[in-house]
Amino acid sequence: MKVADAMTPRSELVTVELPGTRDDVLEYLQEYGFSSVPVVKETDGVEAYRGLVSRDLLIERPDEDQLALLMDEDVPTTTQDTDLTEVARLMAEEGARRVPVVDGELEGIVTITDVIRAIAREKVETDAVVGDVATRDVNTTYTGTPLPVVERELYYANVPYAVVLDDDADPAGMITEVDIVEVARIVEGEEDTGDSIANQDDEWAWEGIKAVGGRYLPTRNVEVPATAVSEFMTEDLVTVSAKKTVVEAAQLMIRHDIEQVPMFSGEPLVGIVRDIDLLEALYD
Repeated sequence: MKVADAMTPRSELVTVELPGTRDDVLEYLQEYGFSSVPVVKETDGVEAYRGLVSRDLLIERPDEDQLALLMDEDVPTTTQDTDLTEVARLMAEEGARRVPVVDGELEGIVTITDVIRAIAREKVETDAVVGDVATRDVNTTYTGTPLPVVERELYYANVPYAVVLDDDADPAGMITEVDIVEVARIVEGEEDTGDSIANQDDEWAWEGIKAVGGRYLPTRNVEVPATAVSEFMTEDLVTVSAKKTVVEAAQLMIRHDIEQVPMFSGEPLVGIVRDIDLLEALYD
């Protein structure tokens, strides 16, 4: 199966155009639940692909407003005639959820979801089972943890999810980056940087000139509600056993529009299978 058979063509693609702002991107991420959006620039009627801007970068750089300084220009690209298994390998190795299809100009984009859909429809061959590809280290949090703390937990754990545990340490739900981005908002403010000129008693003051006032710099922050994560998590967990096939796991992800599924062995939570884990079954 080739990239051309799975990708979203340019005519159906959501993009943002330079020059632009973070608000343009946040609107699309919240509306569509994307992890990133392609950036293009039109010059004399000719469109050129410039990079991707992701939800991670929006959170990591809250004071940056200009799209040109938020986008990632080093994202790997592919072509329409590339084998889908090669793109799966590229995604897994680079940690890239979306790979632009570029041949001189932006022709489309192929996503992890496109590859998972191909697995679910058995368009690519694999006889692997979930237990072969699942991750045994599971990121978790507590139902009472404030959402801003959970956002930082996901950032430092470098994963887009957390299984939420109750008072008995039993799984009670799931929270993802998408859930957090949906309720995020941009907050404008000011930061007091102190006196604008040195006081006369400062050793470095030039000719003892006194300060004539305070200096304030405008700030911009991404703010998420300081409410317990239990208010935002998905309570109805979709789960899978280690003996289920990768094809069955892919079908679950497509059916429920999710990116990861907790893996149970009887009662205990023993792992998690993420969509990116399923890609390993295509090239190992």
